[in-house]
Amino acid sequence: MSTTSSAASNAEDGDLKLPLDASSYNGLKSTATPIVEANAKNGTTNSSGWVRLNVGGKVFQTTRSTLMREPGSFLHRLCQDEVDLPSDRDESGAYLIDRDAEFFSPILNYLRHGKLILNPGMSEEGILAEADFYNLPILSQMLLERIHEREHSAKSPLKFVYRVLQCHEEELASVVSAMSDGWKIVQVIPIHSSYSAYSTEQQQEYLCIVERECIDKDGQIPEGQDRAKLLQQRARRNKHPSF
Repeated sequence: MSTTSSAASNAEDGDLKLPLDASSYNGLKSTATPIVEANAKNGTTNSSGWVRLNVGGKVFQTTRSTLMREPGSFLHRLCQDEVDLPSDRDESGAYLIDRDAEFFSPILNYLRHGKLILNPGMSEEGILAEADFYNLPILSQMLLERIHEREHSAKSPLKFVYRVLQCHEEELASVVSAMSDGWKIVQVIPIHSSYSAYSTEQQQEYLCIVERECIDKDGQIPEGQDRAKLLQQRARRNKHPSF
């Protein structure tokens, strides 16, 4: 019995059995498109929503949900409106974006964490230009505040914290040598006591005025500076009673 008649007989009996001869399937062709190939054409790496972006020649990979975290942004529309906002892709299927790759990392980290993360030495103005391009107003505001604080700090004059130390003559050398942590001696003033004339054993005492640079963001005079000046004037009056 031939293969065709055998298959027909099996069909009539309600039990369809396919022939075991592999040559019978040579004429069949698959019409299914591989999942990896289809996702690559859409700029995604797999069906879970990973997206590749080619920014200025550097490829970044992140999730679609991360890019869609800021509604109305360029990246949100890129993932949501692929038909209304067509974009060129490279040979791997990654979206091509003609922007600076160096400043895209802070953009991506902001979408991931919701905060501004900068590498040392990175220009806030450069990231601000990218934040404006990608239409991220909250990030732009963060950068504007940071730039304002930086410029304000640069314009603020240096202020000093003053301290007054009282010591005996034999302690003066050790006090001077022990100065550290940015402290500097401004002036050493001898203190003349009214009882020194009656005692030859009493040691000479001194007031040491020391200072250290201090950045005060509120623009207020550091606490202790006025008191130090008053003590300095008092010591001068003790040294020169007619002053």
